[in-house]
Amino acid sequence: MDPVSPESVSPESVPPDLAGHPDRLRWNAKYGDAPGLSPVHPLARRALAEGLPDGGVLDLASGPSGSALLAAAAGRAVTAVDVSEVALGRLGAEARRRGLDRLITLVQADLGGWRPSPPGYALVLCTGFWDRAVFGRAAGAVLPGGLLAWEAFTEDARRDRPHLPAEWCLGPGEPASLLPSAHTVLQQADTPATGKRALLARRSA
Repeated sequence: MDPVSPESVSPESVPPDLAGHPDRLRWNAKYGDAPGLSPVHPLARRALAEGLPDGGVLDLASGPSGSALLAAAAGRAVTAVDVSEVALGRLGAEARRRGLDRLITLVQADLGGWRPSPPGYALVLCTGFWDRAVFGRAAGAVLPGGLLAWEAFTEDARRDRPHLPAEWCLGPGEPASLLPSAHTVLQQADTPATGKRALLARRSA
C-alpha cells in the first residue's frame, strides 16, 4: 500500500481491498468507542533509550500510537502501519497538533500483505499483534545494530480470554525462538497479569 499524508486519512481514502476487511471494521469500531491515543509503550520507551543506529522507526499495527509520537519527537522518521483509518487519522491529527506530521508516514494496510521498504529501520516495533510470517519479515527489516521490539499474547492468555484464536498467541519460547541468527535477545519476559510476552532483540552490526 502507498503511504498517505496525515491530512488524507479518511473513510474515502480506504484502499478497495480493505473496504470490507473484518479486521478494519473491528478496529475502527474499537477505536471509535475509545477516543484518544494509545500510551507510550514501555518497550518502545526502552528501545528508544537503548542506542540506535541512524534510521527510521517502523510501528506495526500501530493504532493511534503514543510510541510513534515519542519516536518522532526524538527526531526519528516513523512509518506507522495499521488496518484502521480511524486509528491512523487520530495519530495523524495529533502529529499535526504537535508539529510532528512531517516525520510520520501513515500506511493503511493489512499486515499480512504489506512488505517493509528497504533499506530497513533502526527500530521495528509491534506491541499488539502476532503473526509468524509478519514477525519474520519484521526481523529482516531491522538495520544492522538496530532493535526489534515485540509484545503479544501468549497461549496462557487464552485461559482468561478463550475467544483469542490460538494463531494470535505466542507459543512456548516464541518469539525469540523464531529470530534469525543475526539477532541477539536482550530481553524476553512474560507479564502474567496481562498474559503477554515482550521481546527486545538487537541485530548484529
